[in-house]
Amino acid sequence: MRLSGLCDLHCHYVPRVDDGVTSVEDGMRLCRRLAEVGYSTVVATPHMRTGMFDNDKPQLTAAFESFVAACAGELGLPELGLAAEHFFDDTFMERLGRDETLPYPGGHGALVEFPPDRFPLGLDECLFRMQVRGLRPVIAHPERYAPLWQASAQLQHLVDRGALALLDTMSLVGKYGRRPRAAAERMLAEGLYFAACSDTHKPADVDTLEQGIERLVALRGEAGAQTLLRDHPRQILAGTVAD
Repeated sequence: MRLSGLCDLHCHYVPRVDDGVTSVEDGMRLCRRLAEVGYSTVVATPHMRTGMFDNDKPQLTAAFESFVAACAGELGLPELGLAAEHFFDDTFMERLGRDETLPYPGGHGALVEFPPDRFPLGLDECLFRMQVRGLRPVIAHPERYAPLWQASAQLQHLVDRGALALLDTMSLVGKYGRRPRAAAERMLAEGLYFAACSDTHKPADVDTLEQGIERLVALRGEAGAQTLLRDHPRQILAGTVAD
């Protein structure tokens, strides 16, 4: 079984900007490996996190354009795009107000990451402010947040208010530990995930991703996996997600 036309909305293939790949060559290898397992579109989402990855929109745009230029003439690569994985803090909200975030191509949604041990204060209001500006909040790897390890009510609350949950597919095979894996399977069974992504940081991650995709197919069937890995990510890019 091989899925095709997949669309990855969370990946770290831009070199030397965060904890992803460290060379142009490895960035190309990662993108090529993703194409080999069925991805035809891959959006880079480098971290924007104050004090850890002090990236801004101009820096990331320049790094992405340099990488794309280096890829000219290379065969076997998917369509490449750029967004950012925004750490949800005061800096993010300030950037949102100044139009300095990096949404997904098309400008209809933006990827946000929460602290691992708690949900931010005032989260409802902040997500509402995103939506007022036309950005659908896409929540990165919710299964990796400790408040969701035992129950899904907090995520259900956010989904009910228009946020979209993005599964890290490698969580399904224990990449991040037993509790995130159990939470991922529970929230998948509950229907809380709108889409699934790779969150790959290096070429070797794709071997684990393949195992995760196989597990996703086992849990949701081939059609369900195609929806999460292909159809719904493309809806996010197109801005056609139903309210």
